[in-house]
Amino acid sequence: MTKKKELSPELKAECDAAKALFVSKKNALGLTQASLAEAADISAAAVAMYLNGTNPLNAKFASVLSRVLGVPVEKFSKRLAVEISGLTAAAEQPAASGEPASAADLVRQMLAKQGKNLPEETRQALLAVAEGGDPEASVNSLVHDAYKPGVVGDEVWIAHYDVRGAQGGGEVVHDFPELLQDLRVSPSHLRMMGIQFREHFHLKIVTGWGQSMTPTIKHGDPCLVDASIKNFIGDGIYFFSHQGFQYIKRLQMKGKDKFKMISDNRKHKTEDILIEETYIQARVLFVWNGNLV
Repeated sequence: MTKKKELSPELKAECDAAKALFVSKKNALGLTQASLAEAADISAAAVAMYLNGTNPLNAKFASVLSRVLGVPVEKFSKRLAVEISGLTAAAEQPAASGEPASAADLVRQMLAKQGKNLPEETRQALLAVAEGGDPEASVNSLVHDAYKPGVVGDEVWIAHYDVRGAQGGGEVVHDFPELLQDLRVSPSHLRMMGIQFREHFHLKIVTGWGQSMTPTIKHGDPCLVDASIKNFIGDGIYFFSHQGFQYIKRLQMKGKDKFKMISDNRKHKTEDILIEETYIQARVLFVWNGNLV
């Protein structure tokens, strides 16, 4: 299991200040961590990790928190207030020629300032969207993975995320999974294969990592998941976070307050985990090695 590095005192102080503001205003504003997660388009587990000082605050979450609470970012992070101000100024700055900066120019400025840690595939994908010549294309449509209808029949795009659900000791949770590539499929064909779902735009792909779910899910297998399922709806395989780590495992109820976390590989022991510490992010529907689950 990979142990997360503790935050510096300065970054931890930002998290503490953000949490104090949230706690002081949540009742008056009718807020919960779940509603804050929805506003930020992240999981409740990710919100908890920001407010509890497990992960450092970033510009995206700080902007949402500022808007939801009605307080300036500098109230809890002067560092991010300066960063956001710099991004805004860059976006508003005209090109040297006096002409308005193009979408590609703005994306390049953003990547130069904020994209140093992004995978090269993601950087190129963002630039491709900005330079693609489609007037309706935008960075947001890529990052937030609005689905794109296919050009043939009923084909649609399913987002493939660079997140790994561990089938062993657990993968450290990423703050905001980056979109790597899309898979174009036919929803009607998926249903013919026996895959049950309500809306195709809730379907995503994550990657199984490790050996504990073999033979059902082998190391590196892509898994089709339904991201609209955020609660336990019966025995099955789920993609979930527990104590700061991501897993793909079977879950079963054990009493009123625990899940049994089960590995298909019998060499791995079944564990009991608390429901209140478990954040379901999706249910696994199909493994792209031909296995319905």
